[in-house]
This record gives sequence, structure tokens and C-alpha cells, in this order.
Amino acid sequence: MSRYTGPKARVNRRFNCEIFPSCKAIERKPYFPGIHGPRLRRKVSEYGIGLNEKQKLRFMYGLTEKQFRLTFNLAKSKRGVTSEQFLRMLEMRLDSVVYLIGLARTRRAARQFVCHGHVFVNDQKVDIPSYRCVPGDVVGVCGRDTSKRYATQSVDDCRYRMVPTWITFDSAALKGRIEREPIAEELEQKINAQLIVEFYSR
Repeated sequence: MSRYTGPKARVNRRFNCEIFPSCKAIERKPYFPGIHGPRLRRKVSEYGIGLNEKQKLRFMYGLTEKQFRLTFNLAKSKRGVTSEQFLRMLEMRLDSVVYLIGLARTRRAARQFVCHGHVFVNDQKVDIPSYRCVPGDVVGVCGRDTSKRYATQSVDDCRYRMVPTWITFDSAALKGRIEREPIAEELEQKINAQLIVEFYSR
């Protein structure tokens, strides 16, 4: 399984946002990582702005460049606004849905939870994080005690995090049903996906 295993604090400081929520390095060192210490942020070119936005989104969802580009190309081939289609496809990945309904505390944990075979889709085990969910799918936890115990603890830890309106979640049964696809206003708002479209269109 390909995933980022490098320093999380460096990534957070590089993009000046909490991509990895458990790391608070931005509060201690609110400047770029590197040997030069605090300094004025240098001017970034249009190419650099697009690249930063792309890398930020890629780290958020824990994808390799190849996975990210393949998803973008698929979104580009669909009808509609490419930026919205792209974010919608990322949100409807199985690992993302598991994170959104609270069965895992972070997207990285959700990806591992899926890969280890703890997640069922429509009563069938699915261990592929990139599995694309569709409206009508029911995502739940397998019957093993260890799986249910971990999911219950995660749901309790994430009880203050709102479940998206396009998913109905039953915390007692540890199951979530995808009612529809998310609309534009319900997609990730911290990212300007149009900059990513322009970056890949160069």
C-alpha cells in the first residue's frame, strides 16, 4: 500500500494549514520549514500556486500522484464542471466515506481500516480504499468484535463532527447509507479545485 510516511509537521507548515489534524506545529512555528528559519514568505508564481493547491489536496486524501491524476482524468471525461466532479469523486471514495461518517478518526486511519478488511459495502467485504461508492450503497462494519470496538470508539471520539447531509448514519448499527451525491456546496471548501484544473491543463 502506497502512502506518505514522512514528517507531518513539515507538510502542515509548508501549506500553512492542518492537513494532518494531530499535528500542531503551525502554532509553534508559523513559517516555512527549512534551515533558514523565520523569513518573509517569498512571492509564488501562478504555477506554484496551482502546484501548492494540487499537493495540498493530494496530501489530504493520501493519494499518490498517479492515483490523483487518474482520478482527475476520469473526472475530466464526465459531463459537468470538472472541478466539482473531481472533488465529488474524491469524497465518494470508500475510505473517505468511512472517515466522513466517523468510523475512523482520520482519513489515514480510514484507509487502513478499509485495507484490513473491517468494512462491508452492501453486506460484502470491500478492502479497496479507492472503491467508488454510489447512491444507495450501505457502508458498515463487519461482525468481528475488534472491528466493532474500534468503530464504536471512533464514533464516540467523532461525535462532535457533523455527518454530511448526503449520508444517513445509524450509530447504533454502525452503518451509513449514501442517499445521493454531494452537491457543490457540500464539497471540500478549503481547496480551490479550479486552480488544479488549470494546473493540469497547462
